[in-house]
Amino acid sequence: MVTRSCAVLIALIASLLPPVAAPAQAAPATFVHPGVVVSRPQLDFVRAKVQAGAQPWKSAYDAMMASKYANLNRTPKPRAVVECGSYSNPNLGCTDEREDAIAAYTLSLAWYITRDARYAAKAIQIMDAWSATIRDHTNSNAPLQTAWAASSWPKAAEIIKHVHGDWPNSGRFATMLRDVYLPEIQNGRASTNGNWELSMMEASLGIAVFLEDRAAYDRAVGIFRSRIPAFIYLTSDGALPRTPPGSGIDTRAEIISYWHGQSTFVDGIAQETCRDFAHTAYGLSAASHFAETAHHQGQDIWGEIKDRMRHAWGLHTKYQNGEPVPSWFCGGSFSRELGPTSEVSFNALNTRMGVAMTNTQRYTERMRPQGTDNLFIAWETLTHAANPA
Repeated sequence: MVTRSCAVLIALIASLLPPVAAPAQAAPATFVHPGVVVSRPQLDFVRAKVQAGAQPWKSAYDAMMASKYANLNRTPKPRAVVECGSYSNPNLGCTDEREDAIAAYTLSLAWYITRDARYAAKAIQIMDAWSATIRDHTNSNAPLQTAWAASSWPKAAEIIKHVHGDWPNSGRFATMLRDVYLPEIQNGRASTNGNWELSMMEASLGIAVFLEDRAAYDRAVGIFRSRIPAFIYLTSDGALPRTPPGSGIDTRAEIISYWHGQSTFVDGIAQETCRDFAHTAYGLSAASHFAETAHHQGQDIWGEIKDRMRHAWGLHTKYQNGEPVPSWFCGGSFSRELGPTSEVSFNALNTRMGVAMTNTQRYTERMRPQGTDNLFIAWETLTHAANPA
C-alpha cells in the first residue's frame, strides 16, 4: 500500500524528471489492403499492361513465370528451427525459407495477373507449410534472415487474403508472423551495418500492416526515421554523418571506422558504400519498400527521405554506370553490383514525384527486366516500372 508521504515523494521526483515524449502516431486509422509494397491499383495497372503485351512489363512477367519461383510443382521445405550463421554458414533452412517466401509472393502475383486458381492454391500451400512448422530462428544471422523472409511473406499474404479471398489457415499464418518473426526484428539492431536494421523495419512494417497492428507500425516508423539519416549522408547533417541511436558510436574515428574507412562525406554516400555496393543497395531497397508501404497506407515517408534517396541513387548509379571513380571515394574503387534494386525508388521519385534522375534512369532501364536477388527483392520491373499508383 502506498502511503500519503510516499505518494508525495513520488510526485516530487516525477516533477523533477524530464518529460517523456509520447510515441509518434503514424499508423493509419484504417489499413489499406493489399498494401505491402504493392497496392491493388498498382497490380491492376500491371495486369492491364501484361495483357496488352506492353513493355517492359510483358518481358518482366515472362521472366517471372519462367523462374523456379512460379513452378506449380514446387515442394515447400519448412523447418521448425532455421539456423543461419554469418553469410548463411551454417545454412540450415536459410535458403529454403527465403526462397519459399519469394515463391509464395511470385505465385500470388501470377494468380493476380492470370486468375488461374492453381497459383493461389500453391501460394497458400507454401504459406500453410511454414506456418504449421516454424518456431524459431537461431545463430548470428537470425535477425537478418528473419527480416528477409518476413519481407516477402506479407506481400504474398496480402494479395491472397484481400483479393483472392481469406483461406482457412490465415489465422495461423498471422500467428506465425506475430510470434515467430516480429519479436526477432521489431526492436532493430543499432550496432549492425545499416542494411540489417532497414530490412528489419521493412519486414516489421509489412507485418504490422497485415496484422493491422498500430503499435508495431508506429514502432517501425520511429526506428526507421532515426536510422535512415544514419545510413545516407547529406551535407546538411554537418561535418560528420549521424550515428544510429544506441550504437555507442560517437567519435570521429569510430564514425569513419563504421563507414568502412570513408573520411570524405558528400551528398548521397552511404554507411556501407565502401563495404560494397551490394549491401548498400540492400539498405536502399529496404528503405524504398518501407516508404512504398507507408505510401499505400497514406503516409508520406517518401517526402521525408526524398533528398537522401535521390542523392544516394544518383551517386551510386553514376559509378555503377562506368563513371571514373575518384581517389577520395572508397580509395578509388568500389566492390560488387547494385543488383535489381532501383525500380521502386526510381518509380516513386521520378514517376510520381517528378524528380530528375539521369544516372538512376540509365541504370534502371539498362537492368530491365529487374528480377530477384533470391533474398528479399523480386520482380520490381513488373510491379513498379512507370507505375503511377
